[in-house]
Amino acid sequence: MGGETTGAGGGGFRARMEHYLYSGEKKHVLAGIAIFAAVFGVPWYFMTRGAKHQSHQDYMEKANKARSERLSSGQPSALKE
Repeated sequence: MGGETTGAGGGGFRARMEHYLYSGEKKHVLAGIAIFAAVFGVPWYFMTRGAKHQSHQDYMEKANKARSERLSSGQPSALKE
């Protein structure tokens, strides 16, 4: 009854996943950690590769330089009417 949708010998996908999740076997725990690391590690790797990490001071200097160039050009970026 309930969650038993398959015959005596096999198990459905849901039953297998519940077994893997709740068994606590060392190989299942290690597989879960590997999956978790891959899910979060791969995007993190692609987001950070080739990116030069800047300090806050570097960012502020770059922003001040861009602001001063924009203000010294004499042309307003948006006209207010």
